[in-house]
Amino acid sequence: MDRRQFLTTASAGLAAPAYSMALPEYDKGKVRRVALIGSGWYGKSDLLRLVQVAPVEVVALCDVDTQMVARAADLVATRQKSGKRPKTYGDYREMLKQEQPELCEVAAPDHWHALAAIEAIKAGCDLYLQKPISVDVTESLAILAAARKYKRVVQIGTQRRSTPHVAEAREIVRSGKLGKISHVEICCHYASRTAENPPDIPVPPNLDYEMWCGPAPKMPYNALIHPQRWRAYMEYGNGTMGDMGIHMYDMVRWMLDLGWPESVSSSGGIYVHKAGRSNISDTQVATFHHPEVEVVWSHRRWGQPTDPNYPWAGILYGEKGTLKASVYSYDFIPVKGMGEPVHKDVTYELDQYPEDKTEERLEKHCAPAIRYHMMDLLSAIDHRTKPVADVEQGAISTIGCILANMSMKLGRTLHFDPVKGEVTGDAEANKLLARPYRQPWVHPDPKTV
Repeated sequence: MDRRQFLTTASAGLAAPAYSMALPEYDKGKVRRVALIGSGWYGKSDLLRLVQVAPVEVVALCDVDTQMVARAADLVATRQKSGKRPKTYGDYREMLKQEQPELCEVAAPDHWHALAAIEAIKAGCDLYLQKPISVDVTESLAILAAARKYKRVVQIGTQRRSTPHVAEAREIVRSGKLGKISHVEICCHYASRTAENPPDIPVPPNLDYEMWCGPAPKMPYNALIHPQRWRAYMEYGNGTMGDMGIHMYDMVRWMLDLGWPESVSSSGGIYVHKAGRSNISDTQVATFHHPEVEVVWSHRRWGQPTDPNYPWAGILYGEKGTLKASVYSYDFIPVKGMGEPVHKDVTYELDQYPEDKTEERLEKHCAPAIRYHMMDLLSAIDHRTKPVADVEQGAISTIGCILANMSMKLGRTLHFDPVKGEVTGDAEANKLLARPYRQPWVHPDPKTV
C-alpha cells in the first residue's frame, strides 16, 4: 500500500481517520496487448474497466459461445481507443499462440480457471484471474507454483481489497479503534439459489459444449448451465462458499492480516430447495480457525437476512466496538463511551466515467473497485511487485473455501498443511484435493508445471 498517494477523508463531522486510497503509479502512456478468456458478464465488466484506466489494445477474445464472443468483440470495438475489433477465438491455446498478449484475463467458468491460467502464465502473460482461482486444492497450488516459476504478476478478482470504502474501514481496524478482535462473522443471506428443475434440452448451435465442459464432467445440457447459471452445480464451481464466501473471507483476512487457517470445519446441505436441480447447498455454516480469531461464515439462500442492511458482509467484533462492511457501505459502532460512530457509503464514479451509467448489467457500485484493482495490477506489472490481491492470497482464500466444502461433505474438521500441500492425518480428505479430469485433459501438478 506504500505506493498509494491519494488522500481522502470520511464524511464531514464524523470521527474517522484520514485515509489513503489508490492512485497507483504505473505507465499511463504504455499500450499493452490484452486478451480475454471468457467473454461473459464479468469478463466484459473487468475488461472495460481496464480500458477506462489505461490505453490498452484488446487484441483478442476467446469464448466457446460464438454469439457471446461476437457481441463482446463488437462492444470492445466501441470502447477501446483504437476502435479496432478484437479477433475472436474458440480455443484459448490457439489465441495465446497466435496473439501473444502481454496481459490476459481469465474469466471463464471456475472449472476452467486452472488450465487457462497456467497456459497463459507459461505463454508469458501477466494475469488477472477471476475468483475462486480453482475448483480443487491442487489446482490452486499449481497456479501459484506456475506464477512463481515463470515470474508472472497475477492479480485475483477479489476486489474488496481495492474497494475505497472497505479500504477506509480497514484503516479503522488497523488504528486500534475496535481493540482486540477475536470473532468475525461473514455471511451471504441472499435468497437467490434457484429452485428450478428444468428439462434437458439440445445444446444450442452457437455453443461448443464439449469444450465448455473441458476437464469437468459432461452433464446433460439444460437451461441452468449456460450462460452464467453453471454456479448451480458443484461440478463447475464451489457453490455459494466459493462464489460469495471467498469475497468476504478474503476481505476480513486482508483487514486482519490473517494467513492460512489452522483448521476448517463446516456443516450444511440442501435443507429448503430440495426439489430443484441445483446441487449446491442452500444452507451452510463454516468456521475458519486462526490464532485467537474465529471467522464464521454462514449462508442462507432462502428467507430473510439477519441484517437487511448487511445481507452479504463481514462483521468484526472487537472489545471496543463493531465494524460492519459490505460492497455498499461500512458502519463502525463503538462501545458506549469509546468513540463516535462512523458510516460510509460506496462512492460511485458515474460523472467521471459516464459510460458506467448505460453499460448493460454493470454492477455500478463495484466499478470503482475494479478500476482501482486494475490500476494496482498495472503498477505491480511495471514495478514487478506483488499486487494487492496476489495469487498467493487468492490461493489461501480459495483453498479455505474448498476445505469448508470438503469438511461439510466428510463431516469433520480439516487441518491443512500448506507446506506439504495436504490435509494432516486424513487420507480420505487428501483423495479429494484433486478432482478427476475428463480425458484428454490432464490435471496440473504443482511440482511439474
